[in-house]
Amino acid sequence: MAFIRKKRREQQLQLYSKERFSLLLLNLEEYYFEQHTANHIRHKGSQNERKIRGSLKICSKSVIFEPDAISQPIIKIPLRDCIKIGKHGENGANRHFAKVVSGGISLIFSQVYFIKEHNIVAPYKIERGTMEYVFELDVSGKVEGVVETLLQLHRASCLDKLGDQTAMITAILQSRLARTSFDKNRFQSVSEKLHMECKAEMVTPLVTNPGHVCITDTNLYFQPLNGYPKPMVQITLHDVRRIYKRRHGLMPLGLEVFCTEDDLCSDVYLKFYERQDRDDLYFYIATYLEHHVAERTAEGYTLQWQRGLLSNYQYLLHLNTLADRSCNDLSQYPVFPWVVGDYSSSELDLSNPGTFRDLSKPVGALNKERLERLLTRYQEMPEPKFMYGSHYSSPGYVLFYLVRIAPEYMLCLQNGRFDNADRMFNSIAETWKNCLDGATDFKELIPEFYGDDVSFLVNSLKLDLGKRQGGQMVDDVELPPWARSPEDFLQKSRDALESDYVSEHLHEWIDLVFGYKQKGRDAVGAHNVFHPLTYEGGVDLNSIEDPDEKVAMLTQILEFGQTPKQLFVTPHPRRITPKFKSLSQPSSYNASTADTPVSPGEESFEDLTEESRTLAWSNITRLQLHEQHKIHKEAVTGIAVSRSGSSVFTTSQDSTLKMFSKESKMLQRSISFSNMALSSCLLLPGDATVVSSSWDNNVYFYSIAFGRRQDTLMGHDDAVSKICWHDNRLYSASWDSTVKVWSGVPAEMPGSRRHQFDLLAELEHDVSVDTISLSAASTLLVSGTKEGTVTIWDLTAATILHQIPCHSGTVCDTAFSPDSRHVLSAGADGCLNVVDVQTGMLISSMTSEEPQRCFLWDGNSVLSGSQSGELLVWDLLGGKIRERIQGHTGAVTCMWMNDQCSSVITGGEDRQIMFWKLQY
Repeated sequence: MAFIRKKRREQQLQLYSKERFSLLLLNLEEYYFEQHTANHIRHKGSQNERKIRGSLKICSKSVIFEPDAISQPIIKIPLRDCIKIGKHGENGANRHFAKVVSGGISLIFSQVYFIKEHNIVAPYKIERGTMEYVFELDVSGKVEGVVETLLQLHRASCLDKLGDQTAMITAILQSRLARTSFDKNRFQSVSEKLHMECKAEMVTPLVTNPGHVCITDTNLYFQPLNGYPKPMVQITLHDVRRIYKRRHGLMPLGLEVFCTEDDLCSDVYLKFYERQDRDDLYFYIATYLEHHVAERTAEGYTLQWQRGLLSNYQYLLHLNTLADRSCNDLSQYPVFPWVVGDYSSSELDLSNPGTFRDLSKPVGALNKERLERLLTRYQEMPEPKFMYGSHYSSPGYVLFYLVRIAPEYMLCLQNGRFDNADRMFNSIAETWKNCLDGATDFKELIPEFYGDDVSFLVNSLKLDLGKRQGGQMVDDVELPPWARSPEDFLQKSRDALESDYVSEHLHEWIDLVFGYKQKGRDAVGAHNVFHPLTYEGGVDLNSIEDPDEKVAMLTQILEFGQTPKQLFVTPHPRRITPKFKSLSQPSSYNASTADTPVSPGEESFEDLTEESRTLAWSNITRLQLHEQHKIHKEAVTGIAVSRSGSSVFTTSQDSTLKMFSKESKMLQRSISFSNMALSSCLLLPGDATVVSSSWDNNVYFYSIAFGRRQDTLMGHDDAVSKICWHDNRLYSASWDSTVKVWSGVPAEMPGSRRHQFDLLAELEHDVSVDTISLSAASTLLVSGTKEGTVTIWDLTAATILHQIPCHSGTVCDTAFSPDSRHVLSAGADGCLNVVDVQTGMLISSMTSEEPQRCFLWDGNSVLSGSQSGELLVWDLLGGKIRERIQGHTGAVTCMWMNDQCSSVITGGEDRQIMFWKLQY
């Protein structure tokens, strides 16, 4: 999994450097400056005198000596514990030594740590008491400079106030960075062009490493100030797939670069000293990526997940990444939910809802009795109130789970110690029980629980993690009875995460962690309120003037845990799964079962027609022009085709309705109802009547058999822009800001008594309505307005379900997906937007350089007609345009497709209708 892969990369780097030393031996917020080849002189002046060969590391808060012989422990001397630092034999530093050591540095101190003796990872051994160590540098001329550096760092470490210590060390670091620059001899090619260079730190879990960043036209480089763990980190820009701006230490200074598409483990994480440097570098890489990689958003991933293109696991990975979670930052490590709630049964029954945790509640609210106690305390608490005193994700919790694979991280976090044996990660069932019952334990899981690497569950390193009260040694993690092995446990955990139950309810957990129940009134209602410091924007560090208070606050926040960046502010849509039987809707929504996106009939198209549609849409890029005819004098506005396919009816701004024979390729009829433009047309069931809408405020009914107008509906106060028909009901949209629903059947023959159309509903808008569309069963209607608003209506109650400001200009076209779960809209702003019907959330947006005037879609792919006359094929799930097909010489204004999706007719401003066929 993410952390394990990260650790292995670091181990590979250490193999490169052939060192036991790592930055994890440093204290938190400590820097490694330089190293010198040296000897540690032991027992000077006695018969046992000997030299231990190794390297001396100068760090901002300590001196570390790493012997070459792995049998010898690494020595760490905290500078704050030093009593005297100087050249050996100078100023009485070593009065009892008879002979001055050439190139020697003397340290007199009160405490020393011994680490990794025999290269075994174990708690640090501490020796106390006044001692003197002498280190002899290979280059004696460097002694004076090293001593001067150590004295300066010693002064910083001995300052009373932590803020003053931090400020002085930062000044020393910046001085060192200012005196050095990126070595351009490290460029991969002499032809590379330098774009920018600045100072930054490379971030890895618990530690940061200062150095210089350089970006050229082909590569991104990081050169560590100390040359550790290797002299240069280089990333080819062509390999970059994703980049994200990050908060690091609550400051907008981070940048994470990925050369993989679906991985939490980045290739480099940089923290800059100036936000402008970060933003400039981001802009340069993002500009480069625009030509290579499609941009990904939370909404785009949501559509892919809903449609089954992403697994639950993959979707959670992407949400974590977008919400600032990174495996490089343990205070913002990716968070995953407990999904199983049964750790005692001998078999894991994934068909039983009782097997699972309630995903609609945070961990702290799963135990009713504990929740009542917490609520009582919450109600009595002064402002700012919080329900939980600890978080669901923090560095301590992450390393609690990972101590067996990452013991050095735990030792770094806890000053060289492991936790008490009884508080370790000993048992899955015990950990779950404590999360349910513990007074301060509300932790969730990490991605490793749903990965395929069992090493975090097994004590393969044979670590001495202590002895429990019952006498047993801490070893492998105890698994639940239903898991036969660690591999089986992870497999069944993955199966649970991808189960139907979790797929149906995962959106509820997303609402809590990444969504609208994360903050505010909805968070209070969901019992999901954590300490204010855990939230983004909960504290402004720049407003804190006291440096001590600022450092203490930052330390507290980083150790306490941070809530993910909020990604969604409206309810998250649920996933599309065949098992859905009902959909939670607002009280006004009483749509028939046949129209809900959960209808069994809509979930199981097994007939040949559906197979042919699927095949057709998968080959939609192979659409080829078959024939074209110019039959109008102005732009074509509507197309309707008889069921046999032989007759094509078109309307136009030239005010005519025309009937074209596809067989004879001849124009058969031309009808004019008024001298104003006709805006759309449709054929009534039975193919006996054509209905046309007009800019003269009327709707006209034309009898094909009798060749005359048989009815006129004078229904609006302004132009009628679009009409739809279903089950003897007419739906008319108008520039008078209304959509009207009419009941009635037109007169059967001309000259008979005119039929009275009854107005059933009037759907009022604020501005002109330009387009409407019905859902499959016509219980939902979507309208698009002149000002860019898309409104989804419940026709059973004539009420608004959702009103979404989707576009910055006119909505040109709208349509429901075949399963009625989504609405697609195209606007004059060039955007194609997908809205979730259940929640009203905008879940995908794609942009073209010109407006898309009309479209057809199957829920995944879109065929659109553009302002320029091209037909564009869009892959909504992939977030890209797949094909551009040359078509009309003016804008494509309307489109029709047959039931098998194998034939398309388009109309355009060039007055032509074009016939297209798929070529398999």
